[in-house]
Amino acid sequence: MATLYFLLSSPTPLPLPNPSLSLHFPLKPLVSFPRREQLKRIHGAAVATDSAHPAVELQNAPLQETQKQEQTPRLVLPTNDSSDELLRIRHTCAHVMAMAVQKLYPEAKVTIGPWIDNGFYYDFDMEAVTDKDLKRIKKEMDRIIKRNLPLVREEVSRDEAQKRIMAINEPYKMEILDSIKEDPITIYHIGNEWWDLCAGPHVETTGRINNKAFELESVAGAYWRGDEKKPMLQRIYGTAWENEEQLKAYLHFKEEAKRRDHRRIGQDLDLFSIQEEAGGGLVFWHPKGAIVRHIIEDSWRKTHIEHGYDLLFTPHVARADLWKISGHLDFYKENMYEQMEIEDELYQLRPMNCPYHILVYKRKLHSYRDFPIRVAELGTVYRYELSGSLHGLFRVRGFTQDDAHIFCLEDQIKDEIRGVLDLTEEILLQFGFSKYEVNLSTRPEKAVGDDGIWDKATAALQDALDDKGWSYQIDEGGGAFYGPKIDLKIEDALGRKWQCSTIQVDFNLPNRFDITYVDSNTEKRRPIMIHRAVLGSLERFFGVLIEHYAGDFPLWLAPIQVRVLPVTDTQLGFCSEVIGKLKANGIRAEVCHGERLPKLIRNAEKQKIPLMAVVGPKEVETHSVTVRSRFGGELGTMNIDEFIGSIQQAIKNRTSL
Repeated sequence: MATLYFLLSSPTPLPLPNPSLSLHFPLKPLVSFPRREQLKRIHGAAVATDSAHPAVELQNAPLQETQKQEQTPRLVLPTNDSSDELLRIRHTCAHVMAMAVQKLYPEAKVTIGPWIDNGFYYDFDMEAVTDKDLKRIKKEMDRIIKRNLPLVREEVSRDEAQKRIMAINEPYKMEILDSIKEDPITIYHIGNEWWDLCAGPHVETTGRINNKAFELESVAGAYWRGDEKKPMLQRIYGTAWENEEQLKAYLHFKEEAKRRDHRRIGQDLDLFSIQEEAGGGLVFWHPKGAIVRHIIEDSWRKTHIEHGYDLLFTPHVARADLWKISGHLDFYKENMYEQMEIEDELYQLRPMNCPYHILVYKRKLHSYRDFPIRVAELGTVYRYELSGSLHGLFRVRGFTQDDAHIFCLEDQIKDEIRGVLDLTEEILLQFGFSKYEVNLSTRPEKAVGDDGIWDKATAALQDALDDKGWSYQIDEGGGAFYGPKIDLKIEDALGRKWQCSTIQVDFNLPNRFDITYVDSNTEKRRPIMIHRAVLGSLERFFGVLIEHYAGDFPLWLAPIQVRVLPVTDTQLGFCSEVIGKLKANGIRAEVCHGERLPKLIRNAEKQKIPLMAVVGPKEVETHSVTVRSRFGGELGTMNIDEFIGSIQQAIKNRTSL
């Protein structure tokens, strides 16, 4: 089984995929999670299933300095998939929590309480819950656990279940009962004091739960059945583990994830904001964040041009009829904004870029000799999301996709997919991501296109992956209705998985838009259409980058690469000369003054500036700077040309000084 490990050791740098970067923080432990047994390995490291949790052995990532962690004791943190006992503990914790809540708050109504990846939750219709209330609930749970009450499974008829629910006045349970199609109905009792509709599984008695291995974490609002028109419930989250050591390891990981939260770092480093005056989920890129975006976009465009793509710019709105043809108004309307009327015609903000690229294709008749045709665009799209689901850069209402579409012949699918895989690897490696999880999703029950073309397209995807040498998991029946696909998740510095890259074969839109080409027999045929994105969206990818590097961007990507610091204001004139030379050589630099040098250095450290160039009387006299690196420490005194040359070389090689 593939695993991630907690390193039970003294403080040590966290291994990162980028060899030029080593973050320093006390790491007891380095978090990691195992993954599902059926997943294979890629690039010599395990791959994971959940974007919320780590699943790759981070100590395999390359480092500048020699690793001494191999002899360190390791603690494997289990998952619901790897430990049936853990799953039972978490499910039972949810029931014990519901019982405790209803003991303390008799008017509370229960709804559902499942286990989740790192614990459990339960939704209640009750008064607002505070952190103080969570402590009371935890104490009541401890009492229930210490009583070692048995969990007893009972099967009853549907009529009997209805009677019991009506007797205790639980309307949500009645709705849940109506949604259960199987008979008989199963009920689980905690002793003879509390029960719930449930299929299990659970531990035998409450005493099997270690009361030092679980915690109640937070409270959130959640609409019943996820419907904003239905009541808002109180959702109480908890985490549960097999023992105290696992809980401590998880909580340490959680604290490190909190330290890396892109929303906090984005504010601290002045990278971006979401202005409520403008509306939720709409991102404002500040100058420093915009610089990073500019670097990402330039690198993306350059790489795509080198790989034979033509770049496009297309409108943000179109006539609503276009989205009828594409099918979005039938299948995606709940995620689209309301239409706007312009001169008696209805227009729609675009939720996707694909129909635009098809219109560009349709502008002229194509021959089989024209293929493959590759077009790409950094296209901004707009999708309606509930305000409660918005989350920093990770869930927004307006975002820019790195979208591309390939039109090709059937016998070109494999080579084009392989080309996309190569392009994906090249781009992701530029940003320090070298560990992936790869999934190949095949035909679902309901699908368009005949069996022959599905089989051929799926085989082409498999052949391309095999040819690339990447291991992958097959998700039987998990493809889109319009074609098979490959999804790729990248692993960040904490081992968490983030869905970014996707490659999808589409048999639907070519038919809907009636796009054709002329084959060698002068007959009209349908081309194969491939959708693909590498970064996914610039906003989300930027959020992942911030958390991956904890805001400590490598030199080549940092918004400010050098901060020049005068010892006193009398050196400001020479500092201006240094800044001028740095900027003239394409180096992003600024000067800061007005404080004592130690404070200027501390401020630069807080702002995570990769290089500081200190200028005092001696440096002015010798036309030099004394260089301090965040990643390399004190580098000594250099003349200006030597300093510039070193920076340019490091940027070119994407290393640090």
